[in-house]
Amino acid sequence: MTSTGKSDTGRRMKILVTKIGLDGHDRGSRLVAGFLRDAGMEVIYTGPWQSAQSVVRQALEEDVDAIGISSLASDHLLVPKLMLALGEAGLDNVTVVVGGIVPEEEEALLRDAGVAEIFHPGTSRDQIVGTISDLIAAARAREGEPASHE
Repeated sequence: MTSTGKSDTGRRMKILVTKIGLDGHDRGSRLVAGFLRDAGMEVIYTGPWQSAQSVVRQALEEDVDAIGISSLASDHLLVPKLMLALGEAGLDNVTVVVGGIVPEEEEALLRDAGVAEIFHPGTSRDQIVGTISDLIAAARAREGEPASHE
């Protein structure tokens, strides 16, 4: 990725940062959204209290490359339902990452559902930005995305 947040395709990477369920603590997700925006990505930020269906609808409308879910109060347990809804909407190509408080014994549930990465508290800005950039670039390469999508 270049400093403008563009992948090799020339189109800016686009990520939806959201919170599903009833967890209203959004300070961390707002911080991460800023990291990604500062790295040149286009960020759509929804704020808290989203349903899986509203996230799917927004992902479709915005044509996102990735969805970042923030969970501080066990709402990560709703992510498998979101992954199913994404698949039903034909969005299995959208990369999904989860950040926040995810107990080690629950990580397999998320990975088995298709979550590409789990970021725990203390993960550095550079690691978050770099990993998400790499995941989006790999997904675009698998899709054979043309050189320009603007």
